[in-house]
Amino acid sequence: MVDGKTTYAQSSDIKARSYLEYRKDMKKKAIVELEILEWLENKLKELNPKKSVSVYKSGGDKFLWFLRQGGISREPDFIAEIDGQKLEIEFQYGSDISINSIFDFKTSKVGQKVRGKKKRLPKDLVLLYLFRHEPTKFAFLPAEWIIKNGVEGVAPAWGNREVYKVKGSKMITKVKTDNKLEKVWNSINAKLFLLNFQNELININKELLSSELQQVIDEEKIVKIVPKDLDSFFKVCFILDNLNKIPKNTNLWLIYLLSYANQKNSLQDIFKLIYCLDFLYSKVSELKQNELLAVIKTVKDSIARIKRFYQKDGSYASSLKISTLEETRYAVFSVNLLEDLIQDIMHYYGTRELKPISKIYESLNDAIKTYNLVHKHYPN
Repeated sequence: MVDGKTTYAQSSDIKARSYLEYRKDMKKKAIVELEILEWLENKLKELNPKKSVSVYKSGGDKFLWFLRQGGISREPDFIAEIDGQKLEIEFQYGSDISINSIFDFKTSKVGQKVRGKKKRLPKDLVLLYLFRHEPTKFAFLPAEWIIKNGVEGVAPAWGNREVYKVKGSKMITKVKTDNKLEKVWNSINAKLFLLNFQNELININKELLSSELQQVIDEEKIVKIVPKDLDSFFKVCFILDNLNKIPKNTNLWLIYLLSYANQKNSLQDIFKLIYCLDFLYSKVSELKQNELLAVIKTVKDSIARIKRFYQKDGSYASSLKISTLEETRYAVFSVNLLEDLIQDIMHYYGTRELKPISKIYESLNDAIKTYNLVHKHYPN
């Protein structure tokens, strides 16, 4: 299933990032895509009255926002079926628009090379463009229109990739307004905020474990000895993760780790358990059937336990010794990894024991309420 030595795509734009940082960046676009899906389907129904319209993510229920085995997906972001006819839809968003703006569109995304010809032929697709700082604005751009109205160039922000550059004055002619989009963007921005909030746990634990990280001398020794308790598991897995090392007998480590899953865990314990589970799962070449069932059970049970710690104000609490804000961070971080695991297990093992994730953070009791609480005490 997984090549443990290639845990994420090795394209030039992500080599400097850790695995979890890469996944965080991939999650940003996935949040927007999954939140926008319902609006997109309704908009296409509005534009195609009396026609049968359905829209789904490319890859369907098995849609992944990152690939543990590496590689970049070439599939379109959305597929629309209108009276049985398939329409490929790519998705892109920026901040705002003005007549002086320049919009870049990757040539490989909208055009295809033809042997013997200099210019690319437009692909049979439409690009949906949204504007984060102008949340009611949108534009549907046929690939043919982009090629016709764009000038070939390169985009330094994308590693000098070849692009079609379209002037804002031309782009404005395609922009339309839909007030329903504002509510969608409110949800998107709330979840992007939660993503940044929860990911601070990585830096927090780097600080807490900095001395342990510096004291690691014998890396070969640390990958062999199976930790004796959950706290030790977390420390060792976190250190190995930062050293980019893989434990020996990973399956055995996983079995030992799952023995702690049946305890009445606090949110901090659940965070440690799920961090280790996610780390070890990504390093196992393939789960045996009994291991797979144990992982699935742990995923289900962990989500249920997190939900039971939910409070009416949107927070999560399980201990009087830890602040509510930090416990809520543990809950959000854990849910983030659990949803990754669900999609990954469905993609690589084809199990029907789990339900696909239709929106990021849907496993939180009320993501918007949690955002409002966190934002009030933790503005950034």
